[in-house]
Amino acid sequence: MTDYSRRRFLMRTAMSGSAAAALAVTGGAGGAGGTAAAATPPPTSPVIPPVAPTVTAPAIPSATVTVTPADRRYPDLVWGTNRRWVGTPDRVHLVSSADEVVAAVQEAVDTGRGLAVRSGGHCYEDFVTHDGVRVVIDVSGMDRIAYDPARRAFAVEPGARLGPLYSTLYKRWGVTVPAGTCPSVGVGGHVVGGGYGALSRLHGLVVDHLYGVELVVVDRRGTARKVVATREPDDPNRELWWAHTGAGGGNFGVITKYWLRSPGATGGDPAGLLPRPPAELLISTVTWPWEGMTEASFTRLLGNYGRWCERNSGPDSPYASLFSQLKPTHRSAGAFSMTTQLDAGAPGADRLLDDFLAAVGEGVRVPYRVDDRRTLPWLHATTHWPGFTAPDTSTRFKAKSAYMRRGFPRAQLTAFHRHLTRSDFTGPASLVMISAYGGRINTVAPGATAVPQRDSVLKLHYISFWQHAADDARHLAWMREFYEDVYAATGGVPVPGDAVTDGCFVNYADADLNSPRFNRSGVPWHELYYKDGYRRLQAVKARWDPRNVFRHGQSIALPTSS
Repeated sequence: MTDYSRRRFLMRTAMSGSAAAALAVTGGAGGAGGTAAAATPPPTSPVIPPVAPTVTAPAIPSATVTVTPADRRYPDLVWGTNRRWVGTPDRVHLVSSADEVVAAVQEAVDTGRGLAVRSGGHCYEDFVTHDGVRVVIDVSGMDRIAYDPARRAFAVEPGARLGPLYSTLYKRWGVTVPAGTCPSVGVGGHVVGGGYGALSRLHGLVVDHLYGVELVVVDRRGTARKVVATREPDDPNRELWWAHTGAGGGNFGVITKYWLRSPGATGGDPAGLLPRPPAELLISTVTWPWEGMTEASFTRLLGNYGRWCERNSGPDSPYASLFSQLKPTHRSAGAFSMTTQLDAGAPGADRLLDDFLAAVGEGVRVPYRVDDRRTLPWLHATTHWPGFTAPDTSTRFKAKSAYMRRGFPRAQLTAFHRHLTRSDFTGPASLVMISAYGGRINTVAPGATAVPQRDSVLKLHYISFWQHAADDARHLAWMREFYEDVYAATGGVPVPGDAVTDGCFVNYADADLNSPRFNRSGVPWHELYYKDGYRRLQAVKARWDPRNVFRHGQSIALPTSS
């Protein structure tokens, strides 16, 4: 997951008197990084009656730190990055090994307590903080990153953050994965949701490089145990691996380890088993003021950007290494920006960037201002440059998403301008991050992973940030009205399989999709995320979580026949 970081809340632009909200939110999910599993099932999820376990629940290992409401550490452990959601669990288990996870899960099952899992804490909805969650298993301490010679793959635990993951892979072996742009996102929920990032046009999604997964599951008799599933064709657990290539967190068990290795990679040299990033990046930030920006100029700008992405989304395009986010912010911010990076070693990199900027700005009567343009080493740009990432901020937010198979129709452009210039709403930190998409992502067959959206050229992240609970209603109303207006032609949501749209991104969880009040399309929420892969995911659910232990407001439901 990548996005315009929720980290840069109210970043100043150089525009006199303006405060453009920059807000880089990533990837993922659980917002980007939470392996969420809440206790209250969706209405359509049958609940399997408890079965007495055949073994006595193991005692929680002494290495596990258990925090209860009386502990001064408790307030820091019951919420994530979205301050709208604060949990009230009976206990939080801070685990450091897969065996400790087994014990914590077994205790929750045996005592009938609803459980949830947190890695990076970036879950967008209340899936980890719901009232039914009485036990939180916090895997943030499981953050080891190592090369596993037996599997010829990199073993990564779920608590590892993207920043340390990039740094470790690159400094030790010179490789990386095309994951999200926010360094604080946890690997746990980000990978399982099918995370994307600034190198995805060049190298695909992070799940395209997922070799295997270890997780703790609960069988029909109520016994917790560890299992491993890989993409090997003869692996009897292969469908469980497949489900972890895009289903999102909190569905089948607690992830305790990922193994990463690119398909087709051979040999035992770790330096050849994952993609190599560019040595240097040519980075750019340009800004347009809202002052003087007419509707004609604004819609021309967005239209230009969408058409450019349509023309340049092929995997063999000279622009394959270019990743860009156009970030139109509400007019109250005073200005909005576009950030871009591309391989500085690509032939004619400076000319490619010039031509791209010219194409986006063509016919727009308000010229952009160049705020930043330089060449940076890849790792520094990826973990420190504030174009796509910046320090974390604790705030309240609401987000929505859309995949686009082509640029914006006229009606959508008009809706964008209407809501971003509304005078009855003030939101300098309310925006849409419009990411260039496609490239190598679109070379993978829709059914090869659980991410079925494989012919999109744009990925949209609608988001509004604010600080105080008193402002919840107006921000939620603005976001919902904006989104429903953009997709008015298809029932208020970006339906999959449409000529223009192709559903939503599970790591940007949006519980509104469950409600006929906001989703009038007749397309259920799970088809917006998974399209026709949902039934296959239900079959995996029936085999590996037959008691529906791992559930939340948008979890995979058990098939009614199971």
